[in-house]
Amino acid sequence: MRVVVSIGGSVLAPDLDARRVEDHADVIEHLAREGVELGAVVGGGGVARDYITAARDLGANEVQLDQIGIDVTRINARLLIAALGPKVDPKVAHDYEGAGDAIRRGDISVMGGVMPGQTTDAVAAALAEYVDADLLIYATSADGVFDADPNVDDDATRYEELSASKLVDVIAPMSRDAGASAPVDLLAAKLIERSRMRTIVLDGTDPESIKQAALHGEHSGTDIIPEGTDDEPSYWAQR
Repeated sequence: MRVVVSIGGSVLAPDLDARRVEDHADVIEHLAREGVELGAVVGGGGVARDYITAARDLGANEVQLDQIGIDVTRINARLLIAALGPKVDPKVAHDYEGAGDAIRRGDISVMGGVMPGQTTDAVAAALAEYVDADLLIYATSADGVFDADPNVDDDATRYEELSASKLVDVIAPMSRDAGASAPVDLLAAKLIERSRMRTIVLDGTDPESIKQAALHGEHSGTDIIPEGTDDEPSYWAQR
């Protein structure tokens, strides 16, 4: 079984807490011991936003701001690598080919951002497609996909299950609203639709939820199920 896990920066490192990073590393190492081939993509979170805000005030252009964000994601990726054992590729992967090579030889590969204009949401979806993963997990600070921003709308309803095309429809208006908070961005949603990638969006602040979702499909978030797929994946039935 091959899995790509996207860990939001606000999940892994909302502040510098070594114990939190270790807890997520423990889960990734447990999955590797269970025979799961793994790629992890780490976001920048609030730290990246702080640097970007400061750089914008200093007159940096949008490409420069994106590059600063990428740098922060790669620092967060290095934190995770530091907490992982000998099965991890010690280098932060800077492209899909490098990450794919590491995963195929049995190492855990960790990435941050790749290029300006592309979020780590999209990087995770592209990596999952590139390595033909069985499952893509988004470990976010929200427990799934909602029909509105649950941080500002008390009536927001969580979807237990969505098709990939419906995910695009749900995310598109959120991406246009200033200040809206979508669990994954629109490009990532379109990549998931294109690749027909089985995807789970869940609350990753408790890393145990990542383990249960990957090994057993058990979670309280949202399943993104490719069109035409009715049966539970065989990799869960075998565990």
